[in-house]
Amino acid sequence: MRSKRSTASASGWGHAPRPMPLEEIRRKWRPPLALVLGGTLLAVLGTPFAGLYLARWLSYPMTWTKAYAVLAVGILITAVLGFLLWRLLLRPIRELAARASEVSRGAPIAPLARYGTSELRDLGGSVLRMGHVLQNREATIRAYTDHVTHELKSPLTTVTGAAELLEGDVDSATRIKLAGEIAEAAARMTRLVEVQRDWARATEGARGTARLSEAMTGHALRVTIARDGEIPLSLEALRLVLTHLARNAAEAGATVLRAGVQDGLLWVEDDGPGISEGNQGRIFDPYFTTRRDRGGTGMGLAILRRLIEAQGGEITLAPSKNGARFDLTF
Repeated sequence: MRSKRSTASASGWGHAPRPMPLEEIRRKWRPPLALVLGGTLLAVLGTPFAGLYLARWLSYPMTWTKAYAVLAVGILITAVLGFLLWRLLLRPIRELAARASEVSRGAPIAPLARYGTSELRDLGGSVLRMGHVLQNREATIRAYTDHVTHELKSPLTTVTGAAELLEGDVDSATRIKLAGEIAEAAARMTRLVEVQRDWARATEGARGTARLSEAMTGHALRVTIARDGEIPLSLEALRLVLTHLARNAAEAGATVLRAGVQDGLLWVEDDGPGISEGNQGRIFDPYFTTRRDRGGTGMGLAILRRLIEAQGGEITLAPSKNGARFDLTF
C-alpha cells in the first residue's frame, strides 16, 4: 500500500483566520431605480389631473362629504407614494449603510433581507465583496505578523548566539561552524521575505488569457497535456501556478505531471504518493508545511489560492486514485 505524502506541519503558528464564506444575495426581481423614480413622477403629475376629474365628477355644489372624499384620495395617494419610496429607497439605503459600518467593525458579512431596487442590490453586492476582500486582507496581515514573529525568532536567536560566541576566543573550526550557522539563518530569513513578496504580488498582473501548452514548459517532471485550451490567466500567472504544482509533485516523489482543460476547468494531477487524509483540509493554509526542516515555507499553495481567487476562480484538491489532483475552475 502506497503511503500518502504530507504537505503540512503540526505547527499552528501563522494560520490565517479565514473570514466567513461570502453569502450571495438572493436573486429575485427588483424594480429598477428608473422605474421607481419614473412611476413617482408620473403619479405626482397625474394627481392634479385626478383631482380635476374628481372635482368635475362630484360637481357643484361641493358638500363637506365630497370635499372630505377628495382630500382622502389625495392623502391616500401621497401615503402610497411615501410608503413606496421608503420601502424601495430610504430603508435599503439606511440598512446598507448600517451593515457597512458593522462590517468595518469586524461583524460577519451577510446580505440584507431587502434591497428595494436592482441598483441597490448591485451596490449591496459590491459592498459585500469589498468587505470580504478587506477582511481577507486584514486576516492575511494578522497571519503575516504572527508568522514573522514566530519564524524569525529561531534564525535571529541563531545569529545572536553565534555572534556572541564569535566575540570570544574560538578556534578556527568553531569559527567556520558558527559562520555557517549565521549564513544558514540569513538564508532562511531571505526565503521568508521572498515568500511574502510573492504573496503580496500574487494578485498583480494575473489578468489575461494563455494556452495551457504555452505554460507547460521548463519543468523537471515529464509533462503530458490531455487536452489543450485557454485559461483566463496571464501567461506568467499560469506558469507560476504550474511551476508551484510541479515543484510540489517533484518534491513528493512524482515523475509525471498531467494536465487538461475542459469546460472552464483546468485539472492538474501527478503520479506521486498523494496527500494524506489528515492534511487534505489544511494544504491551502498559509505557512502550513511538513518540509520546514528542508526550507519549506508552506506558502506555495496559499499563494496559488490567492492568485486564482483574485481572478474569480477557485482551486480545490480533487479526489484521485493515484497521486494528487487539483481542479482550477474559472
